[in-house]
Amino acid sequence: MATTLLSAGTRSRAQTSRAAFWALILRDATVIRKDLRLFILRTLIQPFLLSFVFLYVFPKIGQSVGGSSAEGQFATTLVAGVVGISIMFQGVQSVALNMAQEFGFTREIEDRVQAPCPIWLVALEKVISGALQGMVSAALVLPIASLVHARGVHASLTLHWWVLLTLVPLACLAMSSLGLVLGTSFEPRNIGLMFGFIILPITFLGGTYYDFNRLAPVQWGSWHWLQTLVLVNPLLYVNEGMRAAFTNIPHLHLYVIYPVLLAFVAGFLTLGLKNFSRRVLS
Repeated sequence: MATTLLSAGTRSRAQTSRAAFWALILRDATVIRKDLRLFILRTLIQPFLLSFVFLYVFPKIGQSVGGSSAEGQFATTLVAGVVGISIMFQGVQSVALNMAQEFGFTREIEDRVQAPCPIWLVALEKVISGALQGMVSAALVLPIASLVHARGVHASLTLHWWVLLTLVPLACLAMSSLGLVLGTSFEPRNIGLMFGFIILPITFLGGTYYDFNRLAPVQWGSWHWLQTLVLVNPLLYVNEGMRAAFTNIPHLHLYVIYPVLLAFVAGFLTLGLKNFSRRVLS
Protein backbone atom coordinates (compact mmCIF):
# COMPACT_ATOMS: atom_id res chain seq x y z
CA MET A 1 0.00 0.00 0.00
CA ALA A 2 2.79 2.41 0.95
CA THR A 3 4.65 1.49 -2.22
CA THR A 4 1.56 2.27 -4.29
CA LEU A 5 1.10 5.68 -2.64
CA LEU A 6 4.80 6.47 -3.12
CA SER A 7 4.58 5.51 -6.79
CA ALA A 8 1.49 7.65 -7.25
CA GLY A 9 3.22 10.58 -5.55
CA THR A 10 6.28 10.16 -7.77
CA ARG A 11 4.13 10.12 -10.89
CA SER A 12 2.32 13.21 -9.66
CA ARG A 13 5.58 15.12 -9.16
CA ALA A 14 6.81 14.04 -12.58
CA GLN A 15 3.56 15.11 -14.22
CA THR A 16 3.65 18.45 -12.41
CA SER A 17 7.22 19.08 -13.50
CA ARG A 18 6.37 18.16 -17.08
CA ALA A 19 3.36 20.49 -17.09
CA ALA A 20 5.47 23.33 -15.65
CA PHE A 21 8.19 22.70 -18.24
CA TRP A 22 5.75 22.95 -21.15
CA ALA A 23 4.12 26.00 -19.60
CA LEU A 24 7.51 27.75 -19.58
CA ILE A 25 8.08 26.74 -23.22
CA LEU A 26 4.68 28.11 -24.20
CA ARG A 27 5.39 31.32 -22.29
CA ASP A 28 8.59 31.90 -24.26
CA ALA A 29 6.75 31.10 -27.51
CA THR A 30 4.07 33.65 -26.61
CA VAL A 31 6.68 36.32 -25.96
CA ILE A 32 8.31 35.62 -29.35
CA ARG A 33 4.96 35.68 -31.12
CA LYS A 34 4.17 39.10 -29.65
CA ASP A 35 7.58 40.40 -30.78
CA LEU A 36 7.72 38.38 -34.01
CA ARG A 37 8.85 41.28 -36.20
CA LEU A 38 11.70 42.08 -33.84
CA PHE A 39 12.69 38.40 -33.71
CA ILE A 40 12.80 38.14 -37.53
CA LEU A 41 14.69 41.42 -37.87
CA ARG A 42 17.21 40.40 -35.21
CA THR A 43 17.67 37.05 -36.92
CA LEU A 44 18.11 38.30 -40.49
CA ILE A 45 20.02 41.57 -40.22
CA GLN A 46 23.52 40.13 -39.68
CA PRO A 47 23.36 37.30 -42.26
CA PHE A 48 21.81 39.69 -44.77
CA LEU A 49 24.65 42.19 -44.28
CA LEU A 50 27.31 39.48 -44.54
CA SER A 51 25.82 38.14 -47.77
CA PHE A 52 25.18 41.62 -49.16
CA VAL A 53 28.73 42.87 -48.54
CA PHE A 54 30.71 39.76 -49.50
CA LEU A 55 28.53 38.32 -52.26
CA TYR A 56 26.97 41.45 -53.79
CA VAL A 57 28.99 44.60 -53.02
CA PHE A 58 32.48 43.09 -53.32
CA PRO A 59 31.92 41.59 -56.80
CA LYS A 60 30.22 44.82 -57.94
CA ILE A 61 33.21 46.98 -56.98
CA GLY A 62 35.79 44.49 -58.19
CA GLN A 63 36.89 43.47 -54.69
CA SER A 64 36.62 39.80 -55.54
CA VAL A 65 38.17 36.76 -53.89
CA GLY A 66 39.57 35.40 -57.14
CA GLY A 67 38.16 34.35 -60.48
CA SER A 68 34.55 33.43 -61.09
CA SER A 69 35.08 29.87 -59.90
CA ALA A 70 36.75 31.11 -56.71
CA GLU A 71 33.86 33.51 -56.09
CA GLY A 72 31.39 30.68 -56.46
CA GLN A 73 33.33 28.51 -54.04
CA PHE A 74 33.56 31.38 -51.55
CA ALA A 75 29.81 31.96 -51.86
CA THR A 76 29.16 28.29 -51.15
CA THR A 77 31.49 28.39 -48.16
CA LEU A 78 30.01 31.61 -46.81
CA VAL A 79 26.35 30.57 -47.09
CA ALA A 80 26.92 27.54 -44.85
CA GLY A 81 28.97 29.67 -42.46
CA VAL A 82 26.25 32.32 -42.31
CA VAL A 83 23.72 29.67 -41.24
CA GLY A 84 26.13 28.41 -38.57
CA ILE A 85 26.90 31.86 -37.17
CA SER A 86 23.19 32.69 -37.09
CA ILE A 87 22.56 29.59 -34.99
CA MET A 88 25.31 30.66 -32.60
CA PHE A 89 24.09 34.23 -32.21
CA GLN A 90 20.51 33.08 -31.76
CA GLY A 91 21.61 30.70 -28.99
CA VAL A 92 23.62 33.39 -27.22
CA GLN A 93 20.97 36.09 -27.58
CA SER A 94 17.97 33.97 -26.64
CA VAL A 95 19.64 32.35 -23.61
CA ALA A 96 22.63 34.38 -22.38
CA LEU A 97 21.24 37.88 -22.89
CA ASN A 98 17.79 37.01 -21.59
CA MET A 99 19.30 35.26 -18.59
CA ALA A 100 21.52 38.25 -17.84
CA GLN A 101 18.41 40.42 -17.89
CA GLU A 102 16.44 38.03 -15.68
CA PHE A 103 19.27 37.80 -13.16
CA GLY A 104 19.66 41.58 -13.34
CA PHE A 105 17.24 44.40 -12.71
CA THR A 106 14.03 42.55 -13.70
CA ARG A 107 14.69 39.62 -11.30
CA GLU A 108 12.29 37.62 -13.46
CA ILE A 109 14.30 34.52 -12.69
CA GLU A 110 12.78 34.53 -9.19
CA ASP A 111 9.33 34.00 -10.71
CA ARG A 112 10.57 31.23 -12.99
CA VAL A 113 12.23 29.16 -10.26
CA GLN A 114 8.97 29.21 -8.28
CA ALA A 115 7.46 26.93 -10.91
CA PRO A 116 6.59 23.48 -9.50
CA CYS A 117 9.61 21.74 -11.01
CA PRO A 118 13.30 21.26 -10.16
CA ILE A 119 15.59 24.26 -10.58
CA TRP A 120 17.67 22.46 -13.20
CA LEU A 121 14.55 21.92 -15.31
CA VAL A 122 13.99 25.69 -15.47
CA ALA A 123 17.49 26.11 -16.90
CA LEU A 124 16.98 23.20 -19.29
CA GLU A 125 13.80 24.86 -20.57
CA LYS A 126 15.82 27.96 -21.45
CA VAL A 127 18.23 25.78 -23.43
CA ILE A 128 15.45 23.93 -25.29
CA SER A 129 13.69 27.21 -26.05
CA GLY A 130 16.94 28.69 -27.38
CA ALA A 131 17.57 25.60 -29.53
CA LEU A 132 14.09 25.84 -31.05
CA GLN A 133 14.68 29.51 -31.85
CA GLY A 134 18.01 28.52 -33.42
CA MET A 135 16.26 26.07 -35.75
CA VAL A 136 13.78 28.76 -36.79
CA SER A 137 16.74 31.08 -37.39
CA ALA A 138 18.45 28.53 -39.64
CA ALA A 139 15.26 28.08 -41.66
CA LEU A 140 14.92 31.85 -42.12
CA VAL A 141 18.57 32.54 -42.92
CA LEU A 142 19.33 29.91 -45.56
CA PRO A 143 17.05 31.35 -48.29
CA ILE A 144 18.32 34.89 -47.66
CA ALA A 145 22.00 33.88 -47.68
CA SER A 146 21.62 31.76 -50.82
CA LEU A 147 19.72 34.42 -52.83
CA VAL A 148 21.59 37.65 -52.01
CA HIS A 149 24.46 37.75 -54.50
CA ALA A 150 25.65 39.60 -57.56
CA ARG A 151 25.12 38.31 -61.09
CA GLY A 152 27.59 35.54 -61.85
CA VAL A 153 28.21 34.72 -58.19
CA HIS A 154 26.26 31.64 -57.20
CA ALA A 155 26.40 29.35 -54.19
CA SER A 156 26.31 25.68 -55.12
CA LEU A 157 24.00 24.16 -52.53
CA THR A 158 23.08 20.49 -52.20
CA LEU A 159 20.85 19.50 -49.29
CA HIS A 160 21.83 16.29 -47.52
CA TRP A 161 18.63 15.67 -45.64
CA TRP A 162 19.72 13.09 -43.08
CA VAL A 163 22.63 15.34 -42.05
CA LEU A 164 20.35 18.38 -42.07
CA LEU A 165 17.67 16.80 -39.88
CA THR A 166 20.12 15.46 -37.31
CA LEU A 167 22.96 17.98 -37.24
CA VAL A 168 21.02 21.26 -37.23
CA PRO A 169 19.10 20.39 -34.01
CA LEU A 170 22.34 19.19 -32.41
CA ALA A 171 24.15 22.39 -33.41
CA CYS A 172 21.28 24.52 -32.04
CA LEU A 173 21.37 22.59 -28.77
CA ALA A 174 25.14 23.07 -28.48
CA MET A 175 24.94 26.82 -29.07
CA SER A 176 22.02 27.37 -26.67
CA SER A 177 23.95 25.33 -24.07
CA LEU A 178 26.88 27.67 -24.64
CA GLY A 179 24.46 30.54 -24.07
CA LEU A 180 23.51 29.00 -20.72
CA VAL A 181 27.17 28.86 -19.67
CA LEU A 182 27.80 32.46 -20.71
CA GLY A 183 24.58 33.76 -19.20
CA THR A 184 25.37 32.20 -15.83
CA SER A 185 29.08 33.08 -15.88
CA PHE A 186 28.92 36.82 -16.58
CA GLU A 187 27.31 39.40 -14.36
CA PRO A 188 24.75 41.61 -16.15
CA ARG A 189 27.02 44.65 -15.82
CA ASN A 190 29.87 42.73 -17.54
CA ILE A 191 27.87 41.39 -20.48
CA GLY A 192 29.86 43.59 -22.88
CA LEU A 193 33.02 41.71 -21.91
CA MET A 194 31.37 38.50 -23.03
CA PHE A 195 31.13 39.78 -26.60
CA GLY A 196 34.63 41.25 -26.61
CA PHE A 197 36.51 38.32 -25.11
CA ILE A 198 34.35 35.32 -26.00
CA ILE A 199 31.95 35.92 -28.90
CA LEU A 200 34.30 37.83 -31.23
CA PRO A 201 37.15 35.26 -31.07
CA ILE A 202 34.66 32.43 -31.52
CA THR A 203 33.14 34.20 -34.53
CA PHE A 204 36.33 35.04 -36.42
CA LEU A 205 38.08 31.75 -35.65
CA GLY A 206 34.99 29.59 -36.18
CA GLY A 207 35.31 28.96 -39.91
CA THR A 208 32.48 31.23 -41.02
CA TYR A 209 34.43 32.70 -43.97
CA TYR A 210 36.63 29.68 -44.71
CA ASP A 211 36.59 25.93 -44.28
CA PHE A 212 38.93 24.13 -41.92
CA ASN A 213 41.22 22.80 -44.69
CA ARG A 214 42.02 26.34 -45.85
CA LEU A 215 43.94 26.97 -42.63
CA ALA A 216 46.64 24.41 -43.50
CA PRO A 217 49.15 26.96 -44.91
CA VAL A 218 49.17 28.82 -41.57
CA GLN A 219 51.91 26.98 -39.74
CA TRP A 220 54.99 27.34 -37.58
CA GLY A 221 57.63 25.06 -38.95
CA SER A 222 55.77 21.82 -39.60
CA TRP A 223 53.10 22.56 -36.96
CA HIS A 224 49.73 23.71 -38.29
CA TRP A 225 49.20 25.78 -35.18
CA LEU A 226 46.05 27.63 -36.24
CA GLN A 227 44.27 24.43 -37.28
CA THR A 228 45.16 23.02 -33.88
CA LEU A 229 44.02 26.13 -32.02
CA VAL A 230 40.58 26.37 -33.63
CA LEU A 231 39.74 22.78 -32.70
CA VAL A 232 38.60 24.06 -29.28
CA ASN A 233 36.06 26.37 -30.94
CA PRO A 234 32.53 24.90 -30.94
CA LEU A 235 31.44 27.16 -33.81
CA LEU A 236 33.99 25.47 -36.09
CA TYR A 237 32.14 22.16 -35.81
CA VAL A 238 28.79 23.87 -36.33
CA ASN A 239 29.99 25.59 -39.52
CA GLU A 240 31.69 22.47 -40.83
CA GLY A 241 28.49 20.57 -40.10
CA MET A 242 26.46 23.13 -42.04
CA ARG A 243 28.80 22.61 -45.01
CA ALA A 244 28.19 18.88 -44.73
CA ALA A 245 24.44 19.50 -44.64
CA PHE A 246 24.13 22.12 -47.39
CA THR A 247 27.09 21.68 -49.77
CA ASN A 248 29.49 19.22 -51.37
CA ILE A 249 32.66 21.16 -50.54
CA PRO A 250 35.33 19.56 -48.30
CA HIS A 251 34.64 19.60 -44.57
CA LEU A 252 35.57 17.85 -41.37
CA HIS A 253 34.47 14.23 -41.23
CA LEU A 254 31.01 13.69 -39.79
CA TYR A 255 32.40 11.03 -37.45
CA VAL A 256 34.37 13.88 -35.87
CA ILE A 257 31.63 16.53 -35.94
CA TYR A 258 28.86 14.51 -34.27
CA PRO A 259 30.84 13.22 -31.25
CA VAL A 260 32.53 16.58 -30.62
CA LEU A 261 29.22 18.48 -30.72
CA LEU A 262 27.69 15.90 -28.37
CA ALA A 263 30.66 16.39 -26.03
CA PHE A 264 30.18 20.18 -26.14
CA VAL A 265 26.48 19.77 -25.34
CA ALA A 266 27.26 17.52 -22.37
CA GLY A 267 30.03 19.79 -21.10
CA PHE A 268 28.15 23.05 -21.55
CA LEU A 269 24.97 21.65 -19.99
CA THR A 270 26.83 20.26 -16.98
CA LEU A 271 28.65 23.52 -16.32
CA GLY A 272 25.64 25.72 -17.15
CA LEU A 273 23.21 23.81 -14.91
CA LYS A 274 25.73 23.91 -12.07
CA ASN A 275 26.25 27.66 -12.49
CA PHE A 276 22.50 28.25 -12.74
CA SER A 277 21.74 26.40 -9.51
CA ARG A 278 24.58 28.22 -7.72
CA ARG A 279 23.35 31.67 -8.78
CA VAL A 280 19.71 30.94 -8.00
CA LEU A 281 20.47 29.56 -4.53
CA SER A 282 23.05 32.19 -3.59
